[in-house]
Amino acid sequence: MIVRPCELADIPAITAIYRDAVLTGTASFELEPPSDADMTSRRASLLAGRYPYLVAEIDERLAGYAYAGEYRARPAYRGTVENSVYVAETAQGRGVGRTLLDALVIAAAAGGFRQMVAVIGDSANLASIRLHAAAGFDHIGTLRAVGWKHGRWLDTVLMQRALGPGDTAPSAGPLSGRA
Repeated sequence: MIVRPCELADIPAITAIYRDAVLTGTASFELEPPSDADMTSRRASLLAGRYPYLVAEIDERLAGYAYAGEYRARPAYRGTVENSVYVAETAQGRGVGRTLLDALVIAAAAGGFRQMVAVIGDSANLASIRLHAAAGFDHIGTLRAVGWKHGRWLDTVLMQRALGPGDTAPSAGPLSGRA
């Protein structure tokens, strides 16, 4: 498996992975899958904000992707990122999610971020909850019945982990210049 920064040429495969997640799963609360153009714009916004965006390849095929993005828009949150990890259905159970999440944690810490939050759609999404727990995330809470998808109410599970020095030192470096 190779993990590398996302390239523009990866967008069609990323869009296909996410399309499946939107249409058949509950990890995302989006109801309509975005287009390649939408996903290209989202990627550009993340990269412009200096957030990490990674992909995993197995046998030269995109097996999954992960990125960290803005947790909240207000400046006081600039040291915190929210992660997203999606794995192609054909690659699930092969360690792709864990490899991507571990690499994303390292990249976000290297970028000066101090906390990473996982907002996991559906409290029944045990694979994602276990993945995050194995990667050092703590369960922070559950927001009950906050999303309606596939004809039912869904919870959101919140998990969090410190990055780098976490909250043991003041913000410095790349974060000090963020708006």
